Order: sequence, then structure tokens, then C-alpha cells
Amino acid sequence: MLESRRSCPPDGGYGWVVVLSAFWVMGLTAAVLKNFGLFFLDIQRHFGILASTTSWITSCTIAMFHIGAPAASAMTLLFSQRVVIVIGGLLCASGMLLASLDLSLPCLYFTMGILQGTGISFSWIPANSMVSHYFVRWRPIAYAIASSGECVFAIIFGPFFQWLIETYSWQGALLIIGGLQLNICVCGALMRPLETTQNTVDQGATLLLPKRSKTFQCSLLKKPELLLYIVFAILAAAGIFIPPLFLVPFANHVGLHDYWPASILSLVALADLMGRLICGWVANMTLFRNLQLLTVVVSLQGVVLMLLPISHNYLGCIMFLSFVYGFLFGCVVAIHVTSIVDIVSLEGFDSGLGLFMLFRSIGGCVGPPLAGFLVDQTGNYSAAFYLSGFCLISSAFFVILVDYLVQKKEANQTEADTDLHFSQRTEQQK
Repeated sequence: MLESRRSCPPDGGYGWVVVLSAFWVMGLTAAVLKNFGLFFLDIQRHFGILASTTSWITSCTIAMFHIGAPAASAMTLLFSQRVVIVIGGLLCASGMLLASLDLSLPCLYFTMGILQGTGISFSWIPANSMVSHYFVRWRPIAYAIASSGECVFAIIFGPFFQWLIETYSWQGALLIIGGLQLNICVCGALMRPLETTQNTVDQGATLLLPKRSKTFQCSLLKKPELLLYIVFAILAAAGIFIPPLFLVPFANHVGLHDYWPASILSLVALADLMGRLICGWVANMTLFRNLQLLTVVVSLQGVVLMLLPISHNYLGCIMFLSFVYGFLFGCVVAIHVTSIVDIVSLEGFDSGLGLFMLFRSIGGCVGPPLAGFLVDQTGNYSAAFYLSGFCLISSAFFVILVDYLVQKKEANQTEADTDLHFSQRTEQQK
């Protein structure tokens, strides 16, 4: 008689190689996306277009990053994380290389938008999946370390991309960035999938078999907790992708030039790194529930973004609020993905993450263009930050509802287990 089971997460060992690989994947995908704002004004001037029109490039990237998530999750279940990450690396690199040819504005929508966004999705999703499957006890810390690659690379990429643009023009900078993103394929090759063990009960022998493929679980949408979490994701995404795109134009608008705008992005990235590591450490101590902690940091982030425009041309105030925003952003990123496990369990994590990212694309696609429209209408970048803060504060309300339902479900399950245990003891006594 054969009995199959998934091998237990090692919580270390080769898992730390997976974390290091994911660290690089995050840096070569999300950190590049976060620094798209450095290309904003150059592309706008090059084509002579409005801010709202230019912002559609980033919106296409963000949208495809999220829309491609279910496909990335399904391919991960069908093949392996390793295969999907390598495909993602090739898509990212080809998107930037083709964008550097400067064919036309619609081509930028396709290359920097669709190809780059899909490549980021196919790299980012399976990298997160691998970290979650390799760790249980140390999952918050492992994910915080892996996701911090986005921050470390963003600190470096801010001034580095600015130097590339000034030295080789924005087209040449895109060509070099595309070459760097080929390293995602190397990271994917290091992602060794966990194997399934099959025990022979009668003989006690153990055989290692390939991982059995699973199907994408769309039925998870029947869970009210996940639906409410998706609403949070839509509102949060509408606000969270606005600041990285408009911080540089805002800094230029208030009179900061040269390397100061890029320095602000690097400062935000440094604070982001601190936020991820500190919040991951706090979450691992289980002093607070993940969803409880998420509610607080999302609300505070919204308040800070609504305060940022009143700093005007005070450099110290802009730098301080940008730092606090970056720190809170890191806190949100450190726990908003791992919280999905609390909602759908580890078994449904891959499918849950895919659905979460798919619907989050609505907010990511609508937020930046709407902010760009408000900027065009008012002639002031402050409107973008007011919109961002409002969306984030609104999203926190839905996290509160999700936390309530999860706690209620766990209480009911505990009560049911207690009743079952009592019934079994009563039967034994008889």
C-alpha cells in the first residue's frame, strides 16, 4: 500500500538559497518598476504628451504584472517555479531591449508595459511561492529578507538609472537594464522545487517521486474573507502605485533638481528595507495578528501621503515624510502577501495569490492614470498624493472586516474541535 505526502518544509537548509535567489528576483523586477518614475519626464518631453498619457506606460506594466498572476500561478502548479521564473526573465529582458529601440509610443505600451509587466509577474509570483513553501516557522522573516531585495536594488538603481539616462539617454538606459534582467534566468535555475515523498506502508520504504501537478482553485472566490481582501487589494493598489511614479515629478515641481529626486527614491527604498525587516521580525514574534498589523500600517501610510503635499519646497520635510512613507510601505509589503495564508491556508496559497494579484490589477491600472488626470486638471502634483492617501485609508476598513471573519472562523473551529474531543472522551468512558 502506497501513501503519498508532500515533504515537510525544511525551514532552512537549501531554503536560504531559495531566499537569496528570490532576493535577486525581487530586485531585478519590482525595484526596476519602482524607478520607472525616473524615465517619466524624459519620455513625456520626447513624445510631447500629457502626464496622464505618459502614466499609461507604468499602468500597463502594473496591470500586466497583476493580470498575469493567475497564469503564473497555474503554470507554477503545472510545471515548476523554476521554469516559470526563467520564462519571466526572458520576457522582462526582451521588453526592455525592444523598448530601447524607441519605435513609437504604442510600442512602449507593449514593450515596457505588456512584456515587462508579464515578465515581472512570471518572475515575482513563483519566487514568492517558493519562499512560502520552503518555510513555516520562519516564513515572515524569510519573506521579509527575500522581498528586501526590491529595496536594496532600488537604493542602488535610483542614482544608477539617473546616471545611465544622463550618460546614454533613456533609450540606452533601457538597453542596459534589459541586459541586467537576464540574470533573473540564473536565479530561476537555482529554484529547486520541493519533492513529494511516497511511503510504502507495508515495507516501510520511501521513494522520491516528482511533484504531482495541481489545478488552479477558482473556488476560493466563494470565501467571503478572500473577496473582502481582494477589495482591499484593489483600493490599496490604486493608491500604492501612485507615489513611486509621481515623487520625482513632484520633487522637480517644487524646485528640486539634479540628483535630489533620485536621492529621494533611494531614501524611500532604504526606509522600505528597514520597514520590511522590522515588520517581518515583529510579525514573526506573533505579538500582533498579521491582519491587525496590516490595518495599522496601511492607515498610517495613507495619512502620511496626504500630508506630503503640504511640505511644499521644504527639503527636510519632504525627505522626512518620504522616509516615513517608505518605511510604512515596507511594512505593508512584508505582511500583505503572507496574510493570504491566514485566509486560504498554505494549500490554497498559490491560487489565492494569483486571484489576489489578478483583481489588484484593477486598482493598479486605474490609480496612476486617474492621478495623472487630476494633475493635468489642477496643474499640481499634490492631487495625486491626496488621491493615493484616500485610497489607502479606505482600504484599511476592509482589512478590519477580513480580520473579524478570520477570527470568527477560527473561534468556531476551536469550539467544534473541543466538542468533538469531549464527545470522544465520553464515548471512551462508556
